Amino acid sequence: MRLIVARCEVSYIGRVTTVLPEAVRLLMLKADGTFMVWADGGGPNVKPLNWMTPPTVLEEEHDADGVLARLVVRKQRQEDRVEIVLAEVLSDIEHQLDVLASLEKEGLERELQELLAAAPQWCGEGFRLVRREWPTDIGPVDLMCRDVQDEWIAVEIKRIGSIDAVEQLTRYLERIRLDPALGCCRGVLAAQRIKPQARVLAQARGIDCVEVDLQVLRGEREPELTLFAA
Repeated sequence: MRLIVARCEVSYIGRVTTVLPEAVRLLMLKADGTFMVWADGGGPNVKPLNWMTPPTVLEEEHDADGVLARLVVRKQRQEDRVEIVLAEVLSDIEHQLDVLASLEKEGLERELQELLAAAPQWCGEGFRLVRREWPTDIGPVDLMCRDVQDEWIAVEIKRIGSIDAVEQLTRYLERIRLDPALGCCRGVLAAQRIKPQARVLAQARGIDCVEVDLQVLRGEREPELTLFAA
């Protein structure tokens, strides 16, 4: 991980253009391509002032003395970019962090994934499993299935379906659809409970939401399934 503390101006150029005026900020560049701009303060729910998720491309420019003067972080195959003009670099250091091959799923989510992989029809009528942990270049989607029309469906499984879960599945779908053979792949978010705000966002993104009952999946009681179609 590279950490740069600098007096800088930060501009985002994409669907809209925004500018953070010159100030001392922390620039965080992770090995996986994640980029974030931080300021001090902001309370317990502080978020970066600007960020870009991987995959990204980093460009550096230096002045005549070899001092870092400008950074550009771009999204691959997209026009979105963050441009940073550095007036003064106070610190520029790198740290080697431990890398986990994968994060262990919380036990309940893992059980849900195993049960739904064994019976994918709970995620949608006629679904059949193609593969668990379908790989993308930003991480694996939980289940890849096909429906009765033989169309592709990416299923992300959570204990609680939140806005973050919808965003995560959206990112997976963006990567999956880069393959022309999977260009029509649609998404399903399956969870024990799905928050209302997540349903609204999922509908706007064309993602179906399915609430599943763990006791039903275990065969401990009669089924009761609710489907919210996007």
